[in-house]
This record gives sequence, C-alpha cells and structure tokens, in this order.
Amino acid sequence: MKKALILGGGFAGLDTAIHLRKEKYEVTLVSDRDYFYIYPTSIWVPTGKASFEDVCIDLQDLQKVHGFSLVVDGVSKIEAKERRVTLASGRTLEEYDKLVIAIGTSKLKPKGIEHTLSICGAPKMSLEIKDRLDTLIAKGSGSMAFGFGGNPKDSSAVRGGPGFELLFNVDTMLRKKGIRDKFDLHIFTPMPKPGARLGEKSYNMLLKMFERSQITRHFGKKIKGFEKDTIIFEDDSTLESDFIMFIPAGDGHEVIKDSDLPLNEAGFVKINDYCEVDGLDNVYAVGDAAALEGPEWRAKQGHLAEVMAKNTAFNILSKDKGLSKRRGYAQHINIICIMDSGNGAGFAFRDDKKSFLIPMPIFGHWLKRGWGKYCKLSKLGKIPRIPGL
Repeated sequence: MKKALILGGGFAGLDTAIHLRKEKYEVTLVSDRDYFYIYPTSIWVPTGKASFEDVCIDLQDLQKVHGFSLVVDGVSKIEAKERRVTLASGRTLEEYDKLVIAIGTSKLKPKGIEHTLSICGAPKMSLEIKDRLDTLIAKGSGSMAFGFGGNPKDSSAVRGGPGFELLFNVDTMLRKKGIRDKFDLHIFTPMPKPGARLGEKSYNMLLKMFERSQITRHFGKKIKGFEKDTIIFEDDSTLESDFIMFIPAGDGHEVIKDSDLPLNEAGFVKINDYCEVDGLDNVYAVGDAAALEGPEWRAKQGHLAEVMAKNTAFNILSKDKGLSKRRGYAQHINIICIMDSGNGAGFAFRDDKKSFLIPMPIFGHWLKRGWGKYCKLSKLGKIPRIPGL
C-alpha cells in the first residue's frame, strides 16, 4: 500500500487525507493542534453566537471515521529532496511515497503587531477578542477598529472578508443591546478600494453597508505600525481605538522558507496546475501554502483548498496507475463568500466572467449557520457531501 504524508490539518490537509483514504492509501496526517478549526464560522465566537467548541472538530474523531494515522506535532524542517520531514518534537518521518504540503502560511508582522488581535490568527485568539469586546461593552462606551493588510509580493494572500464579517457582526450585536450609539466603529486598510476584488458593483454595495451602519472608513492609507490603542499610518497620522482587530496578510511559512522547496517571491510553494511541486515528482502543495497562479483578484479560500485537495488525491492515484489524466485547480479559481452580518448576509461571487453581491436579509445568516453544521457533519461522515462542495 502506498504511503502518503500530509503536513497540515486545515481544510487542504484534512480533505487530502480524506480523499486519499478513500483510494486506500496509507495516510499519516501531521497537525500542530488536535482539532480541525472551522475558520469561516469563528466570526461568531467573539459575539457569543457560537462557542469555541462549536467551531472545532476533534481530529481523533475524524481519524476514527476516515482511518488515517494522526500525529499531533509541529513541523520544524522539510527536506523534500532527501524525503525527510523533522517534527518539532525531534521525530523524523522518512517512510512515505507522497508528500503533501498543507501547513498554511505565516503572517506579515508590522511593527507593534502585538497590540492587535486577529480573527484569522491562532484559533484561541477568537476567545481573546471576545474577552476584549466584553470588557469594553461592560465599560459602556468606546472605539473599535477593524482592519486588514496586504502583501505587495502576492495579491492572493489577503484575508479581508472575515474582517468585514466580524465588524458587521459586532455592529449588529451592539444594536441588539441598544448601545450602538455609545461606540465608534472604524474600518481601516491600505487598499484604496477594499473588497474591489469582488467587482465594482460589489464594492459599491459594501460602501453603502458601511454608510448605513455608520462605520467610519480609513481606506488607502498604508499602515506604519501599531502602539497600544493606536494605529499609525504611513503619513504619521493616527487612529486611536480602545480595541484593534487586524488581519495581517499571509506570508510564506517560516518552515517552508527554510526548506529546499521552490518558492515564489512571497515564500509560497511553486506548483503547476495539478498541485505538483516544481522539480519534485512525489511532492504536492495545496491550500494557502501553495503559490496560486491566476488573475490579480484571485484569493486563497477554503473552498479552493478543498478543490486542490480532491484534485491532488485524484492526480496521485492517476499517476500511480500510470494514467495520463490530471485535474487542475486553475479552472476553479473564483471567489465565493457568504458575508455574514449577524442578522443577514451578502452572497458574493466572482469568476473571470461575472461578479455580484446579493443581499440576503435574515435568511443569509441562517444559510451560513447551516453551512457550518453541514461542514461538521459531512466531514464526520454523518451526512453525504454535496457534489462540488
């Protein structure tokens, strides 16, 4: 039986493991935490609409269902040409036929980043955000700022959507408590038109949502750094806030940058359309760790990571059978997002032919809540997966 070693227990790594097990590969999954974290639904943890446990699935439960071997440990060194992976514990893994890199990204670190919290950071940070919000709400008034940054070396490494969602969810929470007028809400980003990758019409709709919610915009100002309760922009102007949520752009994972893998300028693994790593016939990279080729508006998203995972499993099997058929990820590049606001949502879509953002009052929120349930139950094998999802 062929052996596959998968590094990373997120959307890309877990789905690769699931699909390879279906094809009877012996799979070892390495994850630096013992649970699968559903980042798209973590936006509800800070507002109390979901508990931390609600957005997690125990990897041991997933292991029992799908039959892969699980190693809970960090990755400290990848020597792809030597077919050797060293874990944080010092253990080395060398007995594998296929290696799949799915350890995600690191984050760019602006000066003073320690004065911020990120909804896309370490999972437990969502609880820190909740504590900070609860403290500020108990105080009775204040200012909150939500923002995200970009990576000039790779436009696909931006995570703006969760920032928008958390901001709108906080706005909704404050209104339900009847204290919205006691708080100033701000959105900041160096992009002059954040959300424009969804298309001009979608961007204009976002602007209307900010205006309707009385959220102050700070667009097109590069971020110089942070101090306690202060955002410093490139022109030395500042924005003071009692709470700062900031999502830094993705950057190549430190372990990947120190490896012998081929990398793009930002430190992501170079792959072809079939997720095969350039120059290494037994190594694949999927999800956020991979360098995506495509239009400027392309984005690293969970649904694309799952497509890459499924295709990679197919391509590995096809290659081992001596077949020429392959499946690529490029034709699946699009943006799909249910942008939740706590009391509704907007369904955003973009591909190379069209783009739109459809408002979905009330129903949209419950649609995303339903997706969260579907994600957990389908990965645990309790309900069938919807084709294409």
